[in-house]
Amino acid sequence: MKKMMGFITLLSAFLIYAFIDGYKTESVEGENTLPYVGILQLVSHPALDDITRGITDALEEEGFVDGETMVLDFQNAQGDQSNLATMSSRFVNREADIMVGIATPAAQALANASQDIPVILGAITDPESSELVESNERPGGNVTGVSDLTPVREQLALIQELMPDVQTLGIIYSSSEDNSIIQGEMAEEFAADFGFETETMTISSTNDVSQAGAALANKVDAIWVPTDNTIASAFSTLVEQADAQGIPIFPAVDTMVQEGGLATIGLNQYELGRLTGEMTAAVLTGESDPAVTPIQYAEEGDLFINTKKAEELGISIPSSMLERATDTQDEQESE
Repeated sequence: MKKMMGFITLLSAFLIYAFIDGYKTESVEGENTLPYVGILQLVSHPALDDITRGITDALEEEGFVDGETMVLDFQNAQGDQSNLATMSSRFVNREADIMVGIATPAAQALANASQDIPVILGAITDPESSELVESNERPGGNVTGVSDLTPVREQLALIQELMPDVQTLGIIYSSSEDNSIIQGEMAEEFAADFGFETETMTISSTNDVSQAGAALANKVDAIWVPTDNTIASAFSTLVEQADAQGIPIFPAVDTMVQEGGLATIGLNQYELGRLTGEMTAAVLTGESDPAVTPIQYAEEGDLFINTKKAEELGISIPSSMLERATDTQDEQESE
């Protein structure tokens, strides 16, 4: 009897799930239905999670609420390329009204899956170089969105201002991410303007971060990190290796400063997400056409400093710099 009751309970749960999933699909394919929004995130880490949160918050403020005025289908590929293709096909098969790609590989998967469904880029460094659009000024197809091109020159200027004795700058990024390659090459080019010699290392997976980080920290005076999803997923490992050598890390992303980097002039990831959400809503309402809507950029970067990390490394932060900065340690204590 107990086995029969257990089977009935399991069957009931399955039927309920099937009904809900079927209803969601039917709501997409039927007439006069809620708009279906598919969001594809490459992997979980604080920067991308902040972008996703910003997107959904902005959509709500624009009147698109999941289950009420839209159907939101969020998928996280957890860094798996095969998942990106499968999840992109899911959106297309369910006739999504719009798809949002968070991080370059996710956006590329969506763009490859459909040339008809609008695709909004959530923080892609250079959509044109990544061959997602014809040009950043006039995309020309079904794809547009937001760039997270980081202010590399300003970040290197910050390193020089804060640590004028730095001679050799370490640069580390993933060789499998187009966005990281673009930023890494920019940093190598700009470094000469500040009198830095550079030592560059590339990685192919999170498994490489520990060894590469230790080797790099042993050769340089400071380390610069771009907006790189592979490194972001193992950033604590890089921090551990750099700390062991007393070497500060200047990451491109505000959330990485909060996780143990020293300082950056970076873009607020949540605000990038909000801008992405606003563009998504504009396309859904017909106010915007991806083909003629230029790639959008954040207006300016903010100064983020981790005063606790500075104290640990024995680095003095000028009061003038502290006055204009956001202290990520204060952010951590307030959470």
